[in-house]
Amino acid sequence: MAQAPGTGLADTGQRTDGNLWPKHHRVYLILRQEIEDGLYSDAEPMQGELMLAERFDVSRITVRKAMERLAQEGRVKRQRGRGTFVRNIGQPSPITASLSGNIENLLALGLQTDVELVELTYAFAPPDICSAMNRPQGTVMQRAVRVRSMDAVPFSHLTTWLPEEIGRSFTPAEMEHTPLLRLIERSGHRIASARQAITAKLATPEVARLLHIEPGEALLSVRRLVFDETGQAVEHITGLYRPDTYEHQMEYARNQSPAAEIWKTKDSATGADI
Repeated sequence: MAQAPGTGLADTGQRTDGNLWPKHHRVYLILRQEIEDGLYSDAEPMQGELMLAERFDVSRITVRKAMERLAQEGRVKRQRGRGTFVRNIGQPSPITASLSGNIENLLALGLQTDVELVELTYAFAPPDICSAMNRPQGTVMQRAVRVRSMDAVPFSHLTTWLPEEIGRSFTPAEMEHTPLLRLIERSGHRIASARQAITAKLATPEVARLLHIEPGEALLSVRRLVFDETGQAVEHITGLYRPDTYEHQMEYARNQSPAAEIWKTKDSATGADI
């Protein structure tokens, strides 16, 4: 029987609004992730309800509810007398991106994917945005929320802050059809560099709805600050990515210096979101 690594499940799990997720929902999320990761063979049955109940330290009824949802989604098929089998329904191909992707790669991905402009406003930027972009507190900036998709599958939720003069140099329609970096450069700011930080966040109900996932699911969070040739910050972007459709890759090479045994990054030909 195909078995996945043991995962104890605590009796409580915090949702983003402070309430508790039902136990069957948490069992469902873990089993769904394991199915997507290929931990189960479609030729052998999964663990039975009793074994799964022991593994997650829950009741068989809880496991049954989780399995019923997986069956409704077509991820598993329950066969009387044989057990529950994983169904190969296919997964979206991950969009691969490099943590050190250059500007050309950023533009290329923008041309290969589709964008929906969800929200566009001009508002006082929060203190942390003003500080990061070296602007006075209370500066008005353009705030845009976009969702990027490939083959009709949404994979990223992007929130950008731009200086007002840059934001007003193009139309909302252009933001859906032209890479944002290209629009920034058209406004007279040639992109020269960027720095970014990566962490993880949980999907809020609003983000989950746009990315077609469950609230509270884990997302890859990438925060990037983009600079022009004069060193001026021209874009602050926070991207939230579905881990089942988007992954970062980085290549390393051994440092040839005899002074230390360390690794250094290599340039990659893959792209990153904009």
